Amino acid sequence: MKILICTGIYPPDIGGPAKYAKNLREEFLRRGHKVEVLAYGLEKKLPLGIRHCFYFLRVLLNLPNTDLIIALDMFSTGFPAILAGKIFSKKTILRVGGDFLWETYVEATGSLIAFKDFYEKRTPLSLKFKIISFFQKFTLKNASALAFNSAWQKVFFERIYRLDGRKNFVIENYYGEKTGGEEPRERNFLFAGRRIKFKNLEMLEEIFEGLKAEGSAERLEIIDNLSQKDLREKIKNSYALITASISDFVPNFIIEGLAANKPFILTKECGLVEKLEGLGIFIDSFDKKAIKRAILSLLDGGNYNRYKERISDFNFTHSWQEIADEFLSIHKKL
Repeated sequence: MKILICTGIYPPDIGGPAKYAKNLREEFLRRGHKVEVLAYGLEKKLPLGIRHCFYFLRVLLNLPNTDLIIALDMFSTGFPAILAGKIFSKKTILRVGGDFLWETYVEATGSLIAFKDFYEKRTPLSLKFKIISFFQKFTLKNASALAFNSAWQKVFFERIYRLDGRKNFVIENYYGEKTGGEEPRERNFLFAGRRIKFKNLEMLEEIFEGLKAEGSAERLEIIDNLSQKDLREKIKNSYALITASISDFVPNFIIEGLAANKPFILTKECGLVEKLEGLGIFIDSFDKKAIKRAILSLLDGGNYNRYKERISDFNFTHSWQEIADEFLSIHKKL
């Protein structure tokens, strides 16, 4: 087959979609398929709307003889790719790893509303967000198939957007082999990711400032824009990982921490609760006292070691070979 992978970023860009596109491309090539990766270039400098039109034209130029289009995000590349596939009757798989509408709303308004509450309470939207909502709904409903990275999000989207469950699938993220971690030299709680509002970093910083004022030695370390290799080293040498997002989907750096046997604190509003229950502490991200209690709990040596032991017994893996196989399996069903 000829496969077209649509992604906003690709190495040397740093980020989850770049890593995903690169590894998926390599696995498809190993199977003898022709693969074209279409990443943002000039589009990064263009305003919203115009960048989508420009990218749509680039997709059209790559459509001849294409058998399958895989889009790795819902809005930036997903909408133009799915629209092109719809017009020219090409099979399309949209990977749904987040929610552009909700994330953009929280970032633009500063309203820290949880993902599920945003939909269930029917948050009033300005014209801008109504337009985004329309395009997001079009993309979800017109893809040949949807590949969610958790059943948690799949079930919710099927209900909210009234999606046809027969064309929806779950392809979990990459889970690597155990690599082992180093004994931490300090009690640092690591957060890796973008400094955006739904990550709830201001509250985390306030909590750690309060602990410092009480004489505690632990600290919060926030990092972003690291290469995959550097991030692995950071995780390997950290004390514990923490994500107190008001909601999240499947935070990759928590998954990567499992390979290094690192205890974690994670919001309970995410797609990892069922799979990782008992391996870390899941918290209500709006409850400042609960987050502080979770941090203090991990500072207890006995609790910390119990979580490390449980994580060391967690040996689930999900390779890039398996991920590629699952995409190809979906294609056969279309």
